[in-house]
Amino acid sequence: MATEKLFTVAGTATNADGTVKARFANDLVARIKILNKAGCTDINLMELPQAMTKLQALQYLTEQGVTGDAGYAVANKLAEKTKIAKKGEIKVAGASIKTAGKTSAKVTA
Repeated sequence: MATEKLFTVAGTATNADGTVKARFANDLVARIKILNKAGCTDINLMELPQAMTKLQALQYLTEQGVTGDAGYAVANKLAEKTKIAKKGEIKVAGASIKTAGKTSAKVTA
């Protein structure tokens, strides 16, 4: 199973064509330079408290109160990532889980 990549920087930026996108990186200064060179404006990136997956970073940005077009972009990407994460979940209905000879509570979905 592949592990998800972790990021230490997340935020939003407006592309040259006017669309706002969620952005992720591990180096704040380098990412800002790249976005500036690409013609992006309204670059709002922040260092995350710890390394996070894209889903966790989007949840963190939402908690920080990102608003306006940036908030809309974050909400859309969060919905997309949440949908993908739910597809990967394993659903178990009515099964008992045994650990070290003891039966734990039933798991239902």
